[in-house]
Amino acid sequence: MTEELRAQLMGVKLTKKEKLIAEFILDNFAEACFITSTEIARRLQVSDSSVIRFTRTLGYTGFMDFQRSIRKTYTERINSVSDNITIPSERLKLSIGKLDQSDIMESYFSNVLQNLKSCVNQNDSLSFERAAGLITGSKRKFIVTSRANSCVGDMLLLLLKHLLPDVYETSHPALNVIDHLCDITENDCIVAVSFPRYSEMDLLAAQMSYEAGAKIVLITDKASSPLAKYATQLLTVSVDSNTFFNSYVAVLFTIELLCSFISKKMGYSTEAKLQLIDKYLSKVGLF
Repeated sequence: MTEELRAQLMGVKLTKKEKLIAEFILDNFAEACFITSTEIARRLQVSDSSVIRFTRTLGYTGFMDFQRSIRKTYTERINSVSDNITIPSERLKLSIGKLDQSDIMESYFSNVLQNLKSCVNQNDSLSFERAAGLITGSKRKFIVTSRANSCVGDMLLLLLKHLLPDVYETSHPALNVIDHLCDITENDCIVAVSFPRYSEMDLLAAQMSYEAGAKIVLITDKASSPLAKYATQLLTVSVDSNTFFNSYVAVLFTIELLCSFISKKMGYSTEAKLQLIDKYLSKVGLF
């Protein structure tokens, strides 16, 4: 993964600081593809200009030019499984051979970094502000998830319950999502989390909500996903991974970021609720 950079370094004379920067990038190649020159400088306790001079020593116009080059090399070799393949058994067949040829930790870390970057690159602050406004402005909030997405839904349920009143999950052994949403109105909203393999039940929930005039905040992988056509506000994030299952690290980051926007909007209004929860949790041994 770092052979090309090592070859470049062999042909130039580096100062003591430049050698320190080179060692950091070689040792942290995946991370160096995405962090800023300022962050590298901070970690190494050198100046930002030292990092820029290092890249110019290698023949680049500046740090961004250098980073584009190493990122291109890195992304071409990360051995990730295409997120267009949604059937686990097919993804498993593709992944096994590639995992045998790669450093699993480095490859997985690279995928997670790219997924995190996808959240930041594909959604601006205004998108999160709008989503937070739709949720806080609704009377009832229904969380719609299924199968593997349910783990994210559970976390979202916990956070929203602490922030807002009238938050409900729509999975129950005796009821399905249609039962929960049968009386949804234009004053309500759903927060749907939908990733491959997509669920027809989630699609029906979005359709029901849309036809009732309810607001729909959708967290999914791409704008062409099945539920996207019903979304009032769309937030997209990649779940690509180097094996048969989706990676939900960036999805958790997305819902935490969304809840941070909601928390900012709510201000101190949730303080009394949190104090009440703490009061009774302490009685059952949770601290």
